[in-house]
Amino acid sequence: MLRHVVLFKWKSKTSPEKIEEIEAALSGLPAKIPEIAGFEWGTDVSVQDFDAGFTHCLVVSLASEHDRDVYLPHPAHAEFIALSRPHVEDLIVVDYHPHDTTGAANGLGNEE
Repeated sequence: MLRHVVLFKWKSKTSPEKIEEIEAALSGLPAKIPEIAGFEWGTDVSVQDFDAGFTHCLVVSLASEHDRDVYLPHPAHAEFIALSRPHVEDLIVVDYHPHDTTGAANGLGNEE
Protein backbone atom coordinates (compact mmCIF):
# COMPACT_ATOMS: atom_id res chain seq x y z
CA MET A 1 0.00 0.00 0.00
CA LEU A 2 1.11 3.55 -0.75
CA ARG A 3 -0.40 6.74 0.64
CA HIS A 4 -0.26 9.95 -1.39
CA VAL A 5 -0.88 12.95 0.89
CA VAL A 6 -1.36 16.50 -0.35
CA LEU A 7 -1.82 19.64 1.76
CA PHE A 8 -3.21 22.71 0.00
CA LYS A 9 -2.81 26.40 0.81
CA TRP A 10 -5.04 28.58 -1.36
CA LYS A 11 -4.23 32.05 -2.62
CA SER A 12 -5.96 34.73 -0.55
CA LYS A 13 -7.84 36.00 -3.62
CA THR A 14 -9.43 32.58 -4.27
CA SER A 15 -13.16 32.83 -3.68
CA PRO A 16 -15.11 30.39 -1.50
CA GLU A 17 -17.12 29.48 -4.62
CA LYS A 18 -13.94 28.50 -6.49
CA ILE A 19 -12.78 26.43 -3.52
CA GLU A 20 -16.16 24.63 -3.54
CA GLU A 21 -15.70 23.93 -7.27
CA ILE A 22 -12.23 22.54 -6.59
CA GLU A 23 -13.59 20.40 -3.74
CA ALA A 24 -16.28 18.98 -6.04
CA ALA A 25 -13.66 18.11 -8.67
CA LEU A 26 -11.50 16.53 -5.99
CA SER A 27 -14.40 14.44 -4.72
CA GLY A 28 -15.01 13.11 -8.24
CA LEU A 29 -11.54 11.64 -8.72
CA PRO A 30 -12.21 8.14 -7.26
CA ALA A 31 -15.04 7.53 -9.74
CA LYS A 32 -12.72 8.40 -12.62
CA ILE A 33 -9.45 6.73 -11.60
CA PRO A 34 -9.75 2.98 -10.93
CA GLU A 35 -6.27 2.77 -9.36
CA ILE A 36 -7.50 4.70 -6.32
CA ALA A 37 -7.93 2.08 -3.57
CA GLY A 38 -8.92 4.56 -0.85
CA PHE A 39 -9.66 8.25 -0.82
CA GLU A 40 -10.41 10.89 1.77
CA TRP A 41 -10.07 14.60 2.10
CA GLY A 42 -11.02 17.22 4.62
CA THR A 43 -10.41 20.70 5.90
CA ASP A 44 -8.28 21.65 8.87
CA VAL A 45 -10.07 21.67 12.21
CA SER A 46 -6.99 21.63 14.44
CA VAL A 47 -6.94 23.90 17.49
CA GLN A 48 -3.13 23.92 17.68
CA ASP A 49 -2.54 26.73 15.17
CA PHE A 50 0.28 24.93 13.32
CA ASP A 51 -1.47 24.77 9.93
CA ALA A 52 0.74 27.49 8.36
CA GLY A 53 -2.22 28.45 6.15
CA PHE A 54 -2.80 24.95 4.75
CA THR A 55 -6.54 24.34 4.88
CA HIS A 56 -7.22 21.17 2.86
CA CYS A 57 -5.73 17.69 3.15
CA LEU A 58 -6.07 14.87 0.63
CA VAL A 59 -5.08 11.25 1.29
CA VAL A 60 -5.14 8.84 -1.64
CA SER A 61 -4.41 5.15 -1.01
CA LEU A 62 -2.92 3.20 -3.89
CA ALA A 63 -1.99 -0.46 -4.01
CA SER A 64 1.52 0.16 -5.36
CA GLU A 65 3.96 2.64 -6.82
CA HIS A 66 2.83 1.39 -10.23
CA ASP A 67 -0.72 2.53 -9.43
CA ARG A 68 0.66 5.92 -8.33
CA ASP A 69 2.50 6.12 -11.63
CA VAL A 70 -0.83 5.58 -13.42
CA TYR A 71 -2.72 7.98 -11.11
CA LEU A 72 -0.39 10.96 -11.39
CA PRO A 73 -0.60 11.48 -15.20
CA HIS A 74 -4.23 10.24 -15.45
CA PRO A 75 -6.37 12.69 -17.48
CA ALA A 76 -8.84 13.17 -14.59
CA HIS A 77 -5.97 14.05 -12.25
CA ALA A 78 -4.54 16.39 -14.89
CA GLU A 79 -7.96 18.11 -15.14
CA PHE A 80 -8.04 18.57 -11.38
CA ILE A 81 -4.55 20.06 -11.42
CA ALA A 82 -5.47 22.43 -14.26
CA LEU A 83 -8.49 23.62 -12.27
CA SER A 84 -6.78 23.96 -8.89
CA ARG A 85 -3.19 25.00 -9.70
CA PRO A 86 -3.95 28.67 -10.51
CA HIS A 87 -5.44 29.00 -7.01
CA VAL A 88 -2.70 27.19 -5.08
CA GLU A 89 -0.31 29.34 -3.10
CA ASP A 90 1.60 26.36 -1.75
CA LEU A 91 1.47 22.55 -1.67
CA ILE A 92 3.04 19.85 0.42
CA VAL A 93 3.10 16.36 -1.09
CA VAL A 94 4.25 13.27 0.77
CA ASP A 95 4.07 9.67 -0.44
CA TYR A 96 4.71 6.93 2.09
CA HIS A 97 4.28 3.24 2.78
CA PRO A 98 2.31 2.89 6.02
CA HIS A 99 3.80 0.78 8.79
CA ASP A 100 1.45 -1.63 10.52
CA THR A 101 1.46 -0.76 14.19
CA THR A 102 -1.36 -3.06 15.23
CA GLY A 103 -0.08 -5.53 17.77
CA ALA A 104 3.16 -3.66 18.35
CA ALA A 105 3.86 -3.85 22.09
CA ASN A 106 5.85 -0.63 22.23
CA GLY A 107 3.56 1.35 19.93
CA LEU A 108 6.45 2.26 17.65
CA GLY A 109 5.44 -0.06 14.84
CA ASN A 110 7.08 -2.87 13.00
CA GLU A 111 10.08 -1.89 10.97
CA GLU A 112 10.17 -3.85 7.74
